[in-house]
Amino acid sequence: MTDFSFYTELAPRYQAAVGLCLLAVLAFALRLVIQGVLLHFVRLWRKTLPATSWTQILLHDHVLVRLAKIVPSVVIQIGIDAVAQLPAPLSQTIGNFATAFTVYHLVRAVAELLNEINAAHDRHDGPKATHTHSIKSYVQLGKLVAYILGALLIAAAILNRSPLLLLSGLGAMSAVLMLVFKDTIMSFVAGVQIGTNDMLRVGDWIEMPQVGADGFVVDIALNTVKVQNFDKTITTIPTWKLMSDSFKNWRGMANSGARRIMRALPLDASTVHLLTPSERSQLEHIPLLQDYWHAERGLLPIPSGMETSLPLAPVPPDQVSNLAAFKAYAYAYLVAHPGIAKGPGMFLLARTLEPTPTGLPLQLYCYTATTVWLEYETIQGAIFDHLIGMLPQFGLQLYQRSSDFGSRQLASALNAH
Repeated sequence: MTDFSFYTELAPRYQAAVGLCLLAVLAFALRLVIQGVLLHFVRLWRKTLPATSWTQILLHDHVLVRLAKIVPSVVIQIGIDAVAQLPAPLSQTIGNFATAFTVYHLVRAVAELLNEINAAHDRHDGPKATHTHSIKSYVQLGKLVAYILGALLIAAAILNRSPLLLLSGLGAMSAVLMLVFKDTIMSFVAGVQIGTNDMLRVGDWIEMPQVGADGFVVDIALNTVKVQNFDKTITTIPTWKLMSDSFKNWRGMANSGARRIMRALPLDASTVHLLTPSERSQLEHIPLLQDYWHAERGLLPIPSGMETSLPLAPVPPDQVSNLAAFKAYAYAYLVAHPGIAKGPGMFLLARTLEPTPTGLPLQLYCYTATTVWLEYETIQGAIFDHLIGMLPQFGLQLYQRSSDFGSRQLASALNAH
């Protein structure tokens, strides 16, 4: 007589294995069906919605794919009790792992949703999107919180314990957590202050010499701010350091539409003298100095809203120095220059500074009508090229600290005699 006890012993295990296989096939088949249905019908529905609708972000394809991945673990959670002949401890273990996978995919879906919100903000088509502030640091913080909570729930599901017990254990580890996430907490607080006070935006030109940063901000994240320097290198600055140290932001210059010129010509003080009648007559033909020589009108008229360093009273003819005349010419040249900004707050000065061992500085203080670097340098270079070329007509010379400059002057004086 045949002994079927061995088969009788294996039958429950076989039934359980077949049941688990069928449940797994059903779970993944439902995932494919639901994913296909969601992507097909939701895409059709999204086409009828405005491009800036929140629905376009909440129901993005990446988010839907992540949500569809939750289906298998949910089906296993629901159907595990229906598997015949499955031992209770094994059923509970499988259910716990299915719950953990559900939490995992749900957290990934939340992270993908935050990524899409950040991407919509960056391309300026999200609801109420603005190009002035970066939300990447807030998105990263939200993902970090979601990952931490997800890790707690996954651990609680696998261990079959209440999440509150794990949270109470984290309370005792708060000092360790504060130490581990110290930079993250400091950077988040700094990021909130920077965003609230509008101190930094993506695209701003900043200077921070203490960290070697001089260029445009290309990325503002939770822990770091990336600056692309003008030599095309990238400087990474901890976000909290922007609050603990000072930095210069050139955004105000860019918004004003004008960029300052503040440069001095070092003149040789020995060439400054009062103009003789013949020297003055040689300068009277210069059109930009006509108002300066006119005794009744006084000096050059001041444009409305501008401030100047030149006196408003007429200058006696016998008390005009070649430096004063050149200063008036430089001022008139700046006023007439089309590349120089005129208007309220656009100061225009031509002034002499305190004499130094390296000459008598004649400083020009004005603003170009453009903030583009190449145009700014072109205008500034052309102005000083012209003024340096005009110095000999006023009997002035640039200061040259050369080893043989004095000997050459002496030699030329001896040759003249």
